[in-house]
Amino acid sequence: MRRASAAWAGWALCLCASLATSAQDYPEDEEMVLDLIREDGTRAETGAAAEFLKCKKAAWRMPGQYLVLLRQGSRDSHVQRTIRRLRAKAARRGSPLEVLQTYSGALHGFLVKMSSDVLHLAVKLPQVHYIEEDSSIFAQSAPWNLQRLLQPHGGTSENGTYRPPNDGGMAEVYLMDGGVQISHREIEGRVLVTDFNNVPEEDGVRVHRQASQCDGHGTHTAGVVSGSDSGVAGGAGVNLVRVLNCQGKGTVSGALAGLEYIRAALQSRPVAAVVVLLPFIGGFSRSLNAACRDMVANGVVVVAAAGNYRDDACLYSPASEPEVITVGSVNSADQLMSRGAGGTNFGRCVDLFAPGDDIVSASSDCSTCFTSRSGTSQAAAHAAGVAAVILSSNQNASPVQVLQVMLRYSVSNTINFLSLSDTSRLITPNLVAAMPPANATNGELLCRSVWSERSGVTSTDEAVSRCRRGEEMMSCSGYSPDGDHVGETITVHSGQMECVAHSAPGVKGVFAVARCCVTGGLQCRIHASPEPGRDAECVGTQHHLTGCSSWSAASVSSDWRPHGGDRRRCVAEAGVTSHAVCCHAPSLECNLLDNRSADEDQVEVSCPSGWTLTDCRAVSQGSAIMEPDASGSSSRVRGVAVCCRVRPTQPDTTPR
Repeated sequence: MRRASAAWAGWALCLCASLATSAQDYPEDEEMVLDLIREDGTRAETGAAAEFLKCKKAAWRMPGQYLVLLRQGSRDSHVQRTIRRLRAKAARRGSPLEVLQTYSGALHGFLVKMSSDVLHLAVKLPQVHYIEEDSSIFAQSAPWNLQRLLQPHGGTSENGTYRPPNDGGMAEVYLMDGGVQISHREIEGRVLVTDFNNVPEEDGVRVHRQASQCDGHGTHTAGVVSGSDSGVAGGAGVNLVRVLNCQGKGTVSGALAGLEYIRAALQSRPVAAVVVLLPFIGGFSRSLNAACRDMVANGVVVVAAAGNYRDDACLYSPASEPEVITVGSVNSADQLMSRGAGGTNFGRCVDLFAPGDDIVSASSDCSTCFTSRSGTSQAAAHAAGVAAVILSSNQNASPVQVLQVMLRYSVSNTINFLSLSDTSRLITPNLVAAMPPANATNGELLCRSVWSERSGVTSTDEAVSRCRRGEEMMSCSGYSPDGDHVGETITVHSGQMECVAHSAPGVKGVFAVARCCVTGGLQCRIHASPEPGRDAECVGTQHHLTGCSSWSAASVSSDWRPHGGDRRRCVAEAGVTSHAVCCHAPSLECNLLDNRSADEDQVEVSCPSGWTLTDCRAVSQGSAIMEPDASGSSSRVRGVAVCCRVRPTQPDTTPR
């Protein structure tokens, strides 16, 4: 952690106001100064007393430190004479002062530390033109992490400041963390500390519970979410639910109690747009995952840190819960965060990555201090802020719609995964969060690929992949790094489709890959072959073929590709059972792209702009693999791909 100057992150130069305004606008100590100036029997040696100016932004002021500026035409000798007179007057009152700086360029004067009861003496000194209370100034550019969120979609304004589509003000964020310094200027008035507090005792006997230690992590995280200058969603309200102690440690039981508290609070006071941020990690916990899953089922967007152990995120909770948006961390070069022996977690349980290295935000050291921190807590806070902005644009968006929009507008294929194993590179999403544009939730078809864990190595082992609540499965594929498997089947369990990939003799495991999509009114159904060897086809004109899956009792290399035309069917050879995924939605249309005649063994198939890839099939033995970009529009396969879209609504051009 690196301490940063308080002069880092505000975006405005302090404006000052004259003391001539009404005294009721000033705090008590300044009212006393005004009274002293007006009622003191002594008179200014050269007419009226000098003006006293102060910064309009109270949080930026530096009480007790003043700039004493002399009249135009003053010389260095006047500066020294004024300092001597002020010292003498202060000494007679027993009030020491300290001159910190003198000025002899464009202005003549000095900077002095003195108590407010000496101020009325200073304004009456000869040659003094005005006295200005010192205040903070701030750089005028957004930090790298906020700029990075906006750059992909042109959201950065001309002067380089951070201006998202909205400030997230229609959303509330529940932050489960440690303490928060609510008086910090970044988050003052934005954070409500709830009455919930469930934390364990700190370890050891030398723990000092200073606020700067106990509130450090929570203050920084809250600043990333909704800080006035360092926050992603500066208008979002934050409700603190304290589950971490001063050492940043909590318990699964405490987190469960915190989630119960939030659930009860939302039942007693329903809120349309809610994000729960979990910037912590623990070992795999079925209980914690179940509580998070219940929260999402009740319409709450839950965002969790992937963890800082340079490990598979699926081994930890709540990161491993499929219904949670799990966020890994990247640095300013869009590369995996690495810190000593640690670094961001990865794997199929990570949904996307976000800025999380060297992030400057509010520090609990003082109300105007900033500091730099790194970790997946910071990355998750960025994602929570993006979610708040999305929800403020559309408060009716479901948790899975929020995820799909985030993925749709993420930046793809910028992370170098060479440090990961072959398997981890395959299943870790190469996506970095970016801020969606204002019209992001416009009803388009949004899809993502969901990988299973790798199956066992026996011929009877299976891998299963499922979509999230609210998604429809538009295709099911199996993938084997060895290039061979016996196919896939689509089953329905408890009303939910499951993509099941089957291994084959001699294969070192397979993956199931479900293509999971959302759009208004989307409904998908499965049509199986009447018998092995016969095609599976869609029934009815309103349903479109979006994917094909086939399975055989033995390892096969059959051509079970989709086939278009009047008969929307999945072709199967003898002994093969096919499944056609047939989907309907208002204005949905699908087309096939066929590159079987390509000379290369593997070529890229790209869906046209505005279309989304739902399935791809190889023409020869081996596995096709979808490598969709952020819009899900491309794959690498020699065979057939299915591209779908929701037909854009044509503007009404009827004369009025």
